[in-house]
Amino acid sequence: MASLHTLSNGVRVVCDPVAGLETVALSVVAGRGARFEDPGRSGWSHLLEHMVFKGAGDRSARQIVEVIEAEGGQINAATGYERTSFQIRALAGGLDLGSAVLADLIQRPTISTDDLVREKQVVGQEIAEAADTPDDLVFEMAQEAAFEHQPLGRSILGTDASIAPATQQSLHAWRAALYAPEALVFAASGAVDEAEVLALAERDFGAASGVPTAEALNAEFTGGVRAQAKSLEQANLVFMLPTVHVGHPDYFALRLFAEILGGGMASRLFQEAREKRGLAYAVDAYAETYQDQGILGVFAGCAAKDAAELAKVAAGEIQGLAASVEPAELARAKAQLKAGLFMARESPLARAEQAAGQVLLFGRLLTTAEIAADIDAVEASHLARIGAGLMAPGRAAVSVLGPKPALKAADAFQKAMFG
Repeated sequence: MASLHTLSNGVRVVCDPVAGLETVALSVVAGRGARFEDPGRSGWSHLLEHMVFKGAGDRSARQIVEVIEAEGGQINAATGYERTSFQIRALAGGLDLGSAVLADLIQRPTISTDDLVREKQVVGQEIAEAADTPDDLVFEMAQEAAFEHQPLGRSILGTDASIAPATQQSLHAWRAALYAPEALVFAASGAVDEAEVLALAERDFGAASGVPTAEALNAEFTGGVRAQAKSLEQANLVFMLPTVHVGHPDYFALRLFAEILGGGMASRLFQEAREKRGLAYAVDAYAETYQDQGILGVFAGCAAKDAAELAKVAAGEIQGLAASVEPAELARAKAQLKAGLFMARESPLARAEQAAGQVLLFGRLLTTAEIAADIDAVEASHLARIGAGLMAPGRAAVSVLGPKPALKAADAFQKAMFG
C-alpha cells in the first residue's frame, strides 16, 4: 500500500511498492509551472526544464543521460501550466542513482551562459515548429481566447521575445522559486522499499531550500474567437466551454460528460458527426481541469465546406447531452473512465505521477476503491448540472484554422449554442 510522508523542509514523499515488478519509477514533481509566470517571464519554466539537462552537479549534459542509460534507465521531464515533473524509469535497484541525478537537475543545475544562448535557439525552433503544426496552433489559439491576457492563455513555450531576457542569474533565481521544497513531491513506485525511499529522499532533497513563487491568480474564462485563414487541406476546429475545476464535487461528472460526448467510437459526436453524417475525419471531446477552472473542449478536423455544419452538430450534441442521458451510455462511460484510470496503474511511472498529482491537488493519496466509488456515484442529474453550467455563462472560446470557408464555423457554433 502506498504511504505518504513529509520531510522537515516540506518535501512530500510517496512510496508505492508494487509486488512482482523488476522495475522502478521515480517522479519528482513541482506544483508550479507556466501558470505562475508573469508576462516578462513567459516560457521561463519550460526553458529552465531544458537548461537543467545541459549540466548539473558534476555531470555534463552527456554524462547525465549516459549514466542513466548505462544502467538500463530512461530520463525525461515535462512542463505544464501547473506542474513541472522530472522522471526516471529504471531496473530494480536503480532508484539510488535516479534520485541522485534528479536531485542535481532540480537543485544544482549549471546553467552556463554559452549553453543558455544555444538553448534559446533550440526553444525558438520549438516555438516555430508549434506555429507550423496546425493541430498544435489551433489549440494555442483557443487557449488564448479562453483566458485572454492571463497566464493560462499564454503558450507554455513562451515567445522569442519573452525568453530572450533570461540570464544565468535570473534562471537560477527562478529555479529556486519554482522548485522550492514545499512545492515538491518525491514519488517512487514499483520494486521499491519504504525505508530506502525515505532515506534517499532525505539524503537528496532533505536540504533543499527556496521560497516558492506566489500563488497563481484566479483564472477567468473570458471566451472569444480566434479565426485564421490558412492554406491547408483540412480545417481544424476547437470549441471550449467553461466548467468545474479539478477539486469540484462534480469533477467526475464532467469527466463522464466528456466521455459520452466524444471520448471514443461509441460517443455521440463520433457516431453523429463521423459515422452518420461523414462530416469529420477526426472528432473528440475532452475535459481539461485546473486548480480553479475547468474546460470542456471539442476538437474536430474536417473539410472546410463542412466546418459550419460540424460546429452546429457539436453544439447540438452538447445541448442534447445536457438534456438527457441514457442509462446504458452512462454505464458504458463509467466503465471506460475506470478502465483508463486503472489500466494506467499497470505502469510504475503512471502510478508515481498519479500519486504526486493527488498529493499536490488534495494533500493526500486516493485509493482506487475511493475513485471507483466516486465515479459510480455519478447520476444523470449530475450530468444535467454540468450541462447547465456549460451554457449558463453564454460564452465560448472558439478557434478555427484552415481555408477561408471554414471560418464560418466560429459564428455557427456561437449561434447554435447560445442563440
